[in-house]
Amino acid sequence: MTFGPVAPSGVRQTRVVTIDGIAALIQDVPDFPKPGVTFKDITPVLARPDAFQAVVDAMVASAPEGIDVVCGMEARGFIFGAPVALALGASFVPVRKSGKLPRDTVESTYDLEYGTQTLAVHTDAIRAGDRVLIVDDVLATGGTVAATADLVHRLGGSLVAVTVLMELAFLAPRERLEWRDVDLITSLITYD
Repeated sequence: MTFGPVAPSGVRQTRVVTIDGIAALIQDVPDFPKPGVTFKDITPVLARPDAFQAVVDAMVASAPEGIDVVCGMEARGFIFGAPVALALGASFVPVRKSGKLPRDTVESTYDLEYGTQTLAVHTDAIRAGDRVLIVDDVLATGGTVAATADLVHRLGGSLVAVTVLMELAFLAPRERLEWRDVDLITSLITYD
């Protein structure tokens, strides 16, 4: 990561942030949210406008052409998905937990380590033939992305790509996504 000096006028000069620099900002929090789990805290990335912008720029650069819809999953997928959608000139669809959307929805349930989770989108959020990009902060087990892919397919959309900031490859999430017809999965940072 390269940092520019502060200009004499007090205005910050341009900073150049690399993916390695972004990875260095992500902090491990042991035993959160429960013992034995190491949480990857991305808030230091968000606290640095140059780093946050570099992540969004990299996600946009990895997107195939012709994206109509960007889906971002609650909650941290919203953080990256909305600015990616704006940059691509695409609509943004917030994928919410069940019961959080006010109109008719379609839902998909997936397994968690201890229980299940249900995600929902409005029934008119994706149209038949829409080219869809899923954006999230992390690809861990693949459950959230798989459930979102299910929603995209059920509404007639075409899932063309998934882009995440981090992939926990040691959990083998891509295996869970093999049958989802995902053409492209991009992880900016991979933890083996």
